[in-house]
Order: sequence, then structure tokens, then C-alpha cells
Amino acid sequence: MRLLIVSTSTVFGKPYLSYLKDECADFFKQSKKILFIPFARPGGISHDEYTSKAKVFFEDLGFEFKGAHEFDNPEDGCNWAESFFIGGGNTFVLANELRMSGYFDLIDKHVREGKPYMGTSAGCNMTGISISTTNDMPIIYPSSFEAFGWVPFNFNPHYLDPIEGIEHMGETRETRIREFHKFNTLPVIGLREGSWIRVEENSVVLKGDSTARIFLANEDAYETLEIPKSIL
Repeated sequence: MRLLIVSTSTVFGKPYLSYLKDECADFFKQSKKILFIPFARPGGISHDEYTSKAKVFFEDLGFEFKGAHEFDNPEDGCNWAESFFIGGGNTFVLANELRMSGYFDLIDKHVREGKPYMGTSAGCNMTGISISTTNDMPIIYPSSFEAFGWVPFNFNPHYLDPIEGIEHMGETRETRIREFHKFNTLPVIGLREGSWIRVEENSVVLKGDSTARIFLANEDAYETLEIPKSIL
């Protein structure tokens, strides 16, 4: 499989996806027709508006770009597509809409057969085993928390470290992931903003400006510049 697993579409002070321009141009260079899945946004922006926002970026790079909602059925959308992009929003809404629309199984099939997939934020969560380590509120109850399972671990995108001296007394991201590991043994990757993972056949490479934080059940978390082979 070919995957581009991205923590966020936008980093502070830069336009939408601009920091990934070179990476996207290279990743999608052999697949000019990109199908966008705009299902993660539950309100405030329509599928057309969300698709248009992403379309400006990709058309500037020379790609054809359409939203999944523009097709009469998911078979037509996936057959047209040479690659896929799922943007951010609410992961529970995304998981629900993917299954309700019929796109979940078809995207899974096409990506396992070799079509490239890029996912940011909620789309990043969908590449792992489950969506149980998302930061999002469960504002809708999908039929399953299972994700595509293309990589053998979970993600926590937009991962934030505890801020020294802050007076906030709520749980940190690390605390939440530790709670997850009270009931689950899946490894979790804390993927910071501005970082992404590129999967090419047997190659899994962490890219970007930051280390990732690796969480394993019953072990101390640690920082890494490389995805450890032990969790692959």
C-alpha cells in the first residue's frame, strides 16, 4: 500500500496544505485523479465548500480533483479515482458517513490494491486499527470504531506535550492514551502537527520537523525519529 498519513492539513501561519506541497506533488505524481472524501465536517461548511478549499491546492499542482459526493454512487467515485484524500474534521462523523455511504469497503479495497491514500487528522485516524485514540468528541455513534487497519497501530494526531507551568488541571494527551492502554494493547503514535508518515510497500518513514511519541501498553512512552520495526 501507498499511504501519506498526516497529523494536520494546516500548520500555524501557513495556508492550507502548503507545507506539504512538495510531498503531495511527489506522492500523487503517478495518479492524477484524486477523489476527496469531505465527510468529516459535521456542520458549518458544506461538502461543496470543503471540496473547493482542497481543490484549489491540488489543481494548482496539476491534479484533477473531485468530491465523493459529486458521484451518483461510491462505485463510480472509486472507479474514477486514481488516488484518495480524506480531510480532517470529526472522526466519529467520518467513520459513520464512510459506512453509511458505502465508501468504506470500496476505498479499503482500492487502497489495498495499490491506489495511493492521503489522510489528514480524522483521515489519519482512519488508517489505524481503530478510531479510539482520536481527540474528537463522539457526537455521533458509528456502527463500528474499527478503522481501515492499514497499519498495525493507532494514532493520536495533533499530539500535544504537557506545557510546563500551565495552570490547567485537566488530563493531558498522554494521560488519555494511558487510559486507552488500560483496556487495549495496541501501540499508539502521538503524531505532532507538521509531521507525517509515508508508507511505500515495506517502507514506513516518519517525516517533518518533529519526533513522534510512541506509546506501548505497560511501558514508558518515548520519542523517536523513526517508526520502530517492533510495532510494524
